[in-house]
Amino acid sequence: MNRPLRVLVADDHPVVREGLRGMLAPEESVEVVGEAASGREAVEATTRLRPDVVLMDLRMPDLDGAGATAEIGRVDPGVRVLILTTYDSDRDIVRAVEAGAAGYLLKDTPRRNLVAALHAAARGETVLAPRMMTRLVDHLRAPREEALTAREVQVLELVARGCANAQIGRRLSIGEATVKSHLLKIFSKLGVSDRTAAVTTAMARGILPPIHD
Repeated sequence: MNRPLRVLVADDHPVVREGLRGMLAPEESVEVVGEAASGREAVEATTRLRPDVVLMDLRMPDLDGAGATAEIGRVDPGVRVLILTTYDSDRDIVRAVEAGAAGYLLKDTPRRNLVAALHAAARGETVLAPRMMTRLVDHLRAPREEALTAREVQVLELVARGCANAQIGRRLSIGEATVKSHLLKIFSKLGVSDRTAAVTTAMARGILPPIHD
């Protein structure tokens, strides 16, 4: 009999790690060899434990899932990383794939599908949930959107926190007229006409994190 697939579970929520360990425990073909509570811990545990596959959450402290995936690819290219997350924005999917992830699944994936995906990833196959594949293809086919500048993102982050133009100007040490200019450019790039729509659209596209993360 072939040895079980060695899996490292990386998620910042203990209950999720425990749940995944319990879900995979009955599977003789899979062995959870360790856990990590942050992206940095995932990289360190990968170096120490040498798993076949890392089951990686996307949003974690210290180093996020995409960053940890890229780092693992540098320190141990033979380890495959499978993203398992609740987030499914186009930007999240593309970032994970560009970082070198072997696949991208959501946390409502049934156990049998998850186990099959782990084995497929270990074989070097790319694994994407059907709706994720559709989203990724649609994203790649769509015309490129004009990206917000770093300053525009800073302005939009403060808008999301409820700051008025004058407050934004004081925090960023820029004039109120400059704030208004940035907002007009943001509205144009996002295809919206007001502050609320700009924030919700930016969150939907992954430019800003959700308010309740």
